[in-house]
Amino acid sequence: MNMQNTMSHEEIVRSKLTALRCEHRDLDEAIAALSAQQLTSSVALQRLKKQKLSLKDKIARLEDELTPDIIA
Repeated sequence: MNMQNTMSHEEIVRSKLTALRCEHRDLDEAIAALSAQQLTSSVALQRLKKQKLSLKDKIARLEDELTPDIIA
């Protein structure tokens, strides 16, 4: 018996969204922790913020992919 567990495109996108949101939340916590420290490297903080913004853009693109276009 050859059973395949295949996910639909929408399920794959939703799974990616969940992972990206989790990573985004983790970065937010890391940024907050670094900001609380007095001897924080501004370069490291900027790098994390840039990474977080990139994740936010990816999340927005995937959300747009799931939202159907409605022509009014």
